[in-house]
Amino acid sequence: MRQSYLEVYEGGEGELVEKKSRFIATVRPAKSEDEAAVFIEEMKKKYWNASHNCTAFCIGRGNELTRCSDDGEPGGTAGRPMLDVLLGGGIHNVCVVVTRYFGGTLLGTGGLVRAYSGAVREGLKNSVILNKRPGKEAKIICDYNGLGKLQYIAGQMKLPVLDTKYTDQVSTRMVLPEEEADAFIKRVTEATGGKAMIEILGTPYFAENAGEILLFEE
Repeated sequence: MRQSYLEVYEGGEGELVEKKSRFIATVRPAKSEDEAAVFIEEMKKKYWNASHNCTAFCIGRGNELTRCSDDGEPGGTAGRPMLDVLLGGGIHNVCVVVTRYFGGTLLGTGGLVRAYSGAVREGLKNSVILNKRPGKEAKIICDYNGLGKLQYIAGQMKLPVLDTKYTDQVSTRMVLPEEEADAFIKRVTEATGGKAMIEILGTPYFAENAGEILLFEE
């Protein structure tokens, strides 16, 4: 069975200051190494006068591709801690660049690790991260007597309705979590005495963003 996973939908920025050094984290969705490379180059041009532009990215639902760079900072003090935040948070298809403007005071190994990982967390706080769940898009056609039963079952199971059309019959389009689809179909079939027609239109991933249900064909 397919698994749910977290993915960056809209990137964001976060910043922290440590002993006058500025650490600016920029987060961006990235679904390929090429996308990540283009974004990293964009940030290096934007912050061309920075002391460092350290990077980390995770690509794929199973983190099939991960990379990180310290960009001149002492080995293991920047890129790897940044990557560990992404991996530890279970976040996929994301690239982060943390830009440092040196403030004149050395932070030491521990200070750098805390600063770079902390900056990434700040950037993620200001990003939109979706919980993408495997689902089944279904169309249910029933008469008006069956509508109340359908709405009751959907409400009990807390299943999202995408849209409903009213003619001589009622056509409702829903997205069903993959693990609940069979149980829902069985309940609706039994409640309507087999009169409801249920058609599976596809098997997208879905997520909720600000009250809106989003479908993703993958």
